[in-house]
Amino acid sequence: MITIEVVEESVVKLKPQEIEIQNIDHLGIVAGIIDSIGIVEIINELIGVEKDEKVNAGQVVKAMIINGLGFVSKPLYMFPEYFETIACEHLIGTGVKPEYLNDDKLGRVMDKLFIKGLDTIFFIIAVKAAQKFGVSLSTSHLDSSSIHVHGQYNTSLPEVIFENQKIGNNQELEEIAVKSPKEITITYGYSRDHRPDLKQFIIEMICSGDGDIPIFLKLASGNQADSSCFGKIAVEYQKQLEVNSLIVADAALYTESNLKMMSDLQWLSRVPLSIKVAKSLISTIPESEFIDSTIPGYKLVSKTENYAGIEQRWLVVQSQERRESDLRKLTQKITKAESKAVQGLKKLSQEEFACEADAIKALSKLSKQFKYHQIHESTVTQAKSKTKDSPEGISYQISATVSVDESKINTELLSAGRFIIATNVLDSQELSNDSILSEYKAQQSCERGFGFLKDPLFFADSIFLKSPERIESLGMIMGLCLLVYTLAQRQIRNALKESKSTIKNQLGKATNSPTLRWIFQCFHCIHLITLNQEEHISNWNKDRDFILRLLPDDCLRYYQLAT
Repeated sequence: MITIEVVEESVVKLKPQEIEIQNIDHLGIVAGIIDSIGIVEIINELIGVEKDEKVNAGQVVKAMIINGLGFVSKPLYMFPEYFETIACEHLIGTGVKPEYLNDDKLGRVMDKLFIKGLDTIFFIIAVKAAQKFGVSLSTSHLDSSSIHVHGQYNTSLPEVIFENQKIGNNQELEEIAVKSPKEITITYGYSRDHRPDLKQFIIEMICSGDGDIPIFLKLASGNQADSSCFGKIAVEYQKQLEVNSLIVADAALYTESNLKMMSDLQWLSRVPLSIKVAKSLISTIPESEFIDSTIPGYKLVSKTENYAGIEQRWLVVQSQERRESDLRKLTQKITKAESKAVQGLKKLSQEEFACEADAIKALSKLSKQFKYHQIHESTVTQAKSKTKDSPEGISYQISATVSVDESKINTELLSAGRFIIATNVLDSQELSNDSILSEYKAQQSCERGFGFLKDPLFFADSIFLKSPERIESLGMIMGLCLLVYTLAQRQIRNALKESKSTIKNQLGKATNSPTLRWIFQCFHCIHLITLNQEEHISNWNKDRDFILRLLPDDCLRYYQLAT
């Protein structure tokens, strides 16, 4: 181990060319997880290795992942500059210089990745990663999100050449790889980011219930609707996975066509309340039928239903927290609606009508606009007209009051805080009611993943690449960044829990569930220092050593000079 004091002392004595300081920080962890998965090797088997190339495709992908998880907002066009301060050879491979990682090399590799089939490449890597780290795939969570872009995007895929020479001889990988896929359309569509003014693309993703690990990732055109593709994705995923996994999704999955398509799969989905029988069900079940869940704050009622010709279990869920929120909102809506109804009635009462029938018709039309109220004690009286146009100087006016419509309000009172989860797993011994709720709540795994991909510190915040093909390739790289991140986080958390150990979080409190971002911060200011052609690691301490021991040995070797 070497200290900063030793370095400073040595700088005085040594010539500038005799000392070199390069950053490692947390990137040794990133590089180690990449090595554990075998990403470089898989990419090279699929893409091939060109004769006499200074940096191969697998190393380029590794460099892009390291860049993506560097959290320094260095876009791809500044790629070589990013690695000028990084221990490039140490982290990526012997002989790899920053200048080799230029935009021409990156673009060429991204084009080759696209042609080979991005979703297939990602799936191969992710499944191998899950096997390596023991990730359970008994449940899989499906969701999508939009990512906005700037500028114009034209298809302009240059010709790329694949060398016949490959590292290894994995015929299976070659056969799986998809050739010449069609590019997506960068266009306007429903924006989850509330940016309808910007063009976008869609990321479709399936994450494991165990650790939020992304297993399936695919990019789609910016105007694609979830309901039109979720069933197809689920079937495709299950077919490739060859493991009986429970597919969990939000209401977009629950359409008649999707359910029929997934007849051979086990699925769990939110039921949209646009379905009449679902809306009726949540507003008619009395409070007395609900049973307390083992999950605090929830009550449950199980029903057997048949929808789209498929027998299924419907779990009506009542969330106490959501119920309280819904009731507060309902009170506000009733108050606002009453004020509007009174104002409308006041205005109508000042109008003159030619006959009693016209007055009653106008009152009926107004009452139909009331959501929570009704007309009470209405009368139509004859009076002297104030207008000259009225025949015989007679007009008719309305007098009425507004009262609360208890039946309408009671319906919403009963519905407050309620939603329905459906599954075609009929055996409660195989999947209990509490497990149904628990699995649906775990749907946040995808949301957390999308939150990560959209983080401003990530290089996806402003996507500038000028072709859909390269944007798709970048999307796959973003997915690999998420894969590496979640695997490392899961590994640390599991190791801490198994050893009944903790580390201090940002507030100095003990935790066994730290975020990997905090772990990365704990590895800040670690340098590879070369003195007299000897390498040393600076700023090492026992806390960092403890954390490192929670990770695979592949991470250890990037810091092993200090251990």
